[in-house]
Amino acid sequence: MQRWTHRLRLPPNEGNKMRELASRGQLRASLLRWSLVTVPLILLLGIASSLIAGAGEANRWYAALLKPAFTPPGWLFPIVWTTLYVVMGIALAMILNARSARGRGLAITLFAVQLLLNLAWSPLFFAAHQVETALWVIALMLVSAATAAWLFHRIRRLAGWLMLPYLLWLCVAGALNYEIDRLNPDAETLVPAARKTQILL
Repeated sequence: MQRWTHRLRLPPNEGNKMRELASRGQLRASLLRWSLVTVPLILLLGIASSLIAGAGEANRWYAALLKPAFTPPGWLFPIVWTTLYVVMGIALAMILNARSARGRGLAITLFAVQLLLNLAWSPLFFAAHQVETALWVIALMLVSAATAAWLFHRIRRLAGWLMLPYLLWLCVAGALNYEIDRLNPDAETLVPAARKTQILL
């Protein structure tokens, strides 16, 4: 009887492999579920913030501002931000999926703080025309996002690296904000000229 029981038992290594494979499959499924929540959520929040603020070249106040020579073309901004929001959503999903990781709560909190600052920037800049205040918001956003990225990296290295393009773009956005503030000291009170319409008689 003992001989038959011994034959039915799996070798220790084989048992560990089976448990490891099952665990990896569960983690992947959990990561996918989190991504299906975080990616659309962050993307939709970003789009909503932009639409509410009237961001982009269609904004007459923004179009009337003097801009630095390194300002990217208008069509590039929605492409970059869409890509960054998707990547940020994946990075956040990876951290949410690391349930027992040390520092996970703080990392998620800092990510939420920088995201709220991100969503507040467009209305502050494009709608309220508070260029200088928006610059301070970007500075706070960069600090909180960099700290979140560092904590992400400690928990899941790939999640930290996925935040790097966002940090680089924030540096570009900060430089643009600074130069626009410098070139347009009257930006807050600037009233763009009304669009002219031609009436053919």
